[in-house]
Amino acid sequence: MVARSWLDGLRRVLAAPAVIAGVFAATLLTAAPLALAMRGAIESHLGRSLVAGGVAEGIDYDWWQEFASQATGLGATFSPTIVGFAATLRNLSGLLSAQPEILQLNAALAFYLLAWAFLSGGILDRYARRRPTRAHGFFAAAGTCFWRFLRLGILAGIAYWFLFTYVHEWLFGDLYTRATRDVTAERVAFAWRAALYAVFGALLLAVNVTVDYARIRAVVEDRRSAIGAVMAALGFIARHPGPVAGLYALNALVFVLLLAAWAVVSPGVTGAGLSMWLAFLGGQLYILARLLLKLQFMASQTALFQSSLAHAGYAAAPAPVWPESPAAEAIAGGP
Repeated sequence: MVARSWLDGLRRVLAAPAVIAGVFAATLLTAAPLALAMRGAIESHLGRSLVAGGVAEGIDYDWWQEFASQATGLGATFSPTIVGFAATLRNLSGLLSAQPEILQLNAALAFYLLAWAFLSGGILDRYARRRPTRAHGFFAAAGTCFWRFLRLGILAGIAYWFLFTYVHEWLFGDLYTRATRDVTAERVAFAWRAALYAVFGALLLAVNVTVDYARIRAVVEDRRSAIGAVMAALGFIARHPGPVAGLYALNALVFVLLLAAWAVVSPGVTGAGLSMWLAFLGGQLYILARLLLKLQFMASQTALFQSSLAHAGYAAAPAPVWPESPAAEAIAGGP
């Protein structure tokens, strides 16, 4: 069932190229204001100095260190760790360590999450129906589900806030301190930290999986209650723990393979010219692959749910059509 659901999900993703293009475009639009702000900060610092010519021709580490020493806000993130695989490791480390983000990044993240909350309804509806819904059908489903997903997002936010505020502090503050107080071998302390990271990561995954299936049940079964969708998702996970865990593990394995491939081929800090543009293209291809994998998570989980409790093309809500037939008003007795 796991392999069949994964392959079914892949077919659903590849059958909707417009969804892939739309999600990639939304990601670029979200990042564009940050890129423009960073461009302005660099331009303001360089001005018309002679250093500007050298920076334009290649990497100038002396200038980079000078810029980083005085930069604040978004500019403080401009370091060699934003290039290639180092950026992936930095993001993962920041997540597990609960490091605070820059205000501008938090604003961009909030906008991106709202955009995903809106688009996810149309994406899941498209994957559940397994046929084109056209732009009007996609956005009708997206608008219908947006407020449901927003309420789900609030519930998920409360859960994540509790984990990062209290559980993280207890695990890596109190428990880790007591466990390693008398430890003299560094490898033992590292083993404790790795084990606690695994526990914390498992709790994050549990919330993530629950929210994923809550969204799916809200769309496929046309559920309007966020709490009801969460309870239904927990019930589905409890009744099908093996397939749910197996499918998530398979998708996670693909993600690890993607990270491994990116670690091998990702560029470092390069000079100007063709090498710079190739590095930029490589980064965009990696982002596209990450987005495809995210869509694969959504499609394969939808396929697993439908194969377990429904049928492959089932969706409780009627397919949205536009324009609505005038006969509908006549039947309802409207003017």
